[in-house]
Amino acid sequence: MSMQDPTATPLAPEERAKFRRLNTEQAISLARQSKWEEAAEVNERLIQAFPNDAEALNRLGKALTELGRYPEALDAYERALAADPTNTIAQKNVARLQTLKDEGATPPVQQKYDPALFIEEPGKTAVTTLVNLASAETLAPMAAGDQLSLHVNGSIIEVRDLRDQVIGQLEPKITLRLLPLMTTGNEYAAAVTSIDDHQVRAIIRETYQHPNNAGKVSFPTTTAGEGVRPYMRDSVLRYELDEEEDEFGEEGEYGLEEGMTEEAEGGEMFEEEPET
Repeated sequence: MSMQDPTATPLAPEERAKFRRLNTEQAISLARQSKWEEAAEVNERLIQAFPNDAEALNRLGKALTELGRYPEALDAYERALAADPTNTIAQKNVARLQTLKDEGATPPVQQKYDPALFIEEPGKTAVTTLVNLASAETLAPMAAGDQLSLHVNGSIIEVRDLRDQVIGQLEPKITLRLLPLMTTGNEYAAAVTSIDDHQVRAIIRETYQHPNNAGKVSFPTTTAGEGVRPYMRDSVLRYELDEEEDEFGEEGEYGLEEGMTEEAEGGEMFEEEPET
């Protein structure tokens, strides 16, 4: 679909609004497909027409970060912060990218999360907070949606990124549940759901159940003491899982999708059961 640039020929307000909406939808679609070069181009087109669009600047910062173009990404987030000084997404990413710049970090491994990982399947999917985290410098290049892998190391389960760097460990209550299942053949996939310098939350999904473990549920919902609630909604498939504040309870850098409501999209996506 051809989208006229409102900076080339003055457009009526309704045409400018249409240009903004269509380009925003395209930017989100490209980002969901990890087409970061194209996503950056679309957001740059939006910013040319709307220089103070903090959401477009945040999206541009995200795309440039994924491409490893950290100085440009930092500039985009700083511009978003100048346009909206209260923008928590821009604040967080300015701090994160300052760390990357200071450390001279290498570009991230290009990757796509598997959408199937985020589809509800009772007893096979749960979200947890990692413990014994790696340094802020190790965590800085990571973002929500990044793939992770689980590795048994004695009595603990390490969580590693695609560079095979240990970024943390599963918390003890999850380890006690999964360790005997993994050592007898079960396999699991994982991905980041939210991350900052002090906390990493990850979704874990059983991808293979060994015959030895037939009938054994990875993530029971009612067993006292387990303390983990399985993932209960598929709306995490929206791209803005990357930068949400308050565990998806606040709009992220990509906002709500057209036609979706706060009730459908907001709220606590991943929760832990109260300790008993």
